[in-house]
Amino acid sequence: MKVPLLTIRNLVKHFPVAGGGLFGPAKVVRAVDGVDFDVFPGETLGIVGESGCGKSTTARLMMHLIAPTAGEILFDGAKVGSPDLSLTGYRRQVQMVFQDSYASLNPRLTIEASIAFGPQVHGVGRPAAIARARDLLARVGLDPSRFAGRYPHELSGGQRQRVNIARALALQPKVVILDEAVSALDKSVEAQVLNLLMDLKDEFALTYLFISHDLNVVRHMSDRVMVMYLGKVAEIGPADAVFDAPLHPYSAALTRSMPTMDPDRRTMEAPISGDPPNPIDPPDGCRFHTRCVHAEAVCSARQPALAGAAQNHAAACLMSEPGSGHSAAPSSRAAA
Repeated sequence: MKVPLLTIRNLVKHFPVAGGGLFGPAKVVRAVDGVDFDVFPGETLGIVGESGCGKSTTARLMMHLIAPTAGEILFDGAKVGSPDLSLTGYRRQVQMVFQDSYASLNPRLTIEASIAFGPQVHGVGRPAAIARARDLLARVGLDPSRFAGRYPHELSGGQRQRVNIARALALQPKVVILDEAVSALDKSVEAQVLNLLMDLKDEFALTYLFISHDLNVVRHMSDRVMVMYLGKVAEIGPADAVFDAPLHPYSAALTRSMPTMDPDRRTMEAPISGDPPNPIDPPDGCRFHTRCVHAEAVCSARQPALAGAAQNHAAACLMSEPGSGHSAAPSSRAAA
């Protein structure tokens, strides 16, 4: 068994609602509400789900760009923020590439200076940091003699995203979090950036967290996939298993919504109906039961735990939990 490089346990982030609590308890948006997962060395873990499900908030919590309400993050067995692993030391090992390639860069710094800034903050001398920046520019396909002295507004979107990737690699991290890193690019540039990411992963022995709405890209890039719904993990498992044999009804609806060029596989009706519930006041029990065609009375009474027939493929669905009380659940005796 591999030892996890990153371990996320009971990660919670509640945002207070302005003006709430005047005549009752203060209200909060439950953006991330008890998330548990592991990330193993050398893998790419894809994270998918509808807008507002908590994907990007989870990424920002992992980078400590926002403070968690509860929970802990372990990196290589050490708790982030503890005496054993300071936040500065953690950020040398974990870096992030954001969706907006232009807003991520300082418009007053040259490309070379942007990439060299991080290493200098962490104690690398300026000449060595500049040399590292130029080397990384070359590795991401941007000739340093042409691009090092340019400013962000002088580059295309694809070129800026390559700069952001080079900047993320400047501290020689072990983990790179890619939050919708290719969603703003046109398809030809997106393919180039995806190929670059795969090449860099092999070259630098990187571990990726890949967040995207594009399920075809996630399947192409990922070894494992985690599906999120309304702040919780709905399903996690090997990419092929999640896409070909999903255990959770929400995952099945997502995969049926993937566009296809095959006219015989046209989707004639919406795979899922209705809007996600309000994250300020989520439904009791399974959070998906208000939109699920398999919902039974027990689904609104019990909150499912991550469970599954295979140890590495689990879903938070009462149909996968032995003895849960759902008519489609395996019996406790059969599971034993």
